[in-house]
Amino acid sequence: MPGGVGELRLMQRGAEFAIMLDRAELMNSRRAGSEEALATLACARLGDRQKAHILIGGLGMGFTLRAALAELGPKARITVAELVPEVVAWAKGPMAVIFGDSLSDARVEIRCIDVGKLIRVSKPTYDAILLDVDNGPDGLSRPANDGLYNTSGLAAARAGLRPGGLLAVWSAAPDQNFSQRLRRAGFVVEEIGARSRGKRGARHVVWIGKIR
Repeated sequence: MPGGVGELRLMQRGAEFAIMLDRAELMNSRRAGSEEALATLACARLGDRQKAHILIGGLGMGFTLRAALAELGPKARITVAELVPEVVAWAKGPMAVIFGDSLSDARVEIRCIDVGKLIRVSKPTYDAILLDVDNGPDGLSRPANDGLYNTSGLAAARAGLRPGGLLAVWSAAPDQNFSQRLRRAGFVVEEIGARSRGKRGARHVVWIGKIR
């Protein structure tokens, strides 16, 4: 991990894939529900924006990207920021069967860059910023990810959003302090539970913060 601790590994068993950080499983191809919900919940709240520009932080296994493509129209744009080049290589290689044609979709741009850097240099550019980075606000894989979720990181995200835009954040667990930071940063906050798989999967959280 760039600037972090440990090693990312892609594991495969039959048609199932898992991305591991040392012995911790970060994601699994059989459990996509909450990452898909990150996109569907955000897109549903954007309304009828034919030329919406979405920034997704973290490519992972492409769950959020594919769900967003299914929700958005032909004039939309999606920029995906992925810090680890090997994750992009896996998406084009051994996991291509999962990604299908999503990476070659004309609406999609993949950038190997820290999403925080894109956010900090952007003027009001995006209609939505979707963050599926690390384990959520409680970072696991990379200490520098805390800068996305602290007070200054949320202020930068708000500054990068167009009027009426929103910030959507995935997390493996609730975090009351993060909800409060979102509100202090000027967002109207929804905290929504989402299952990782069907009705029995792990309980995850999606925050939707809309600009007041």
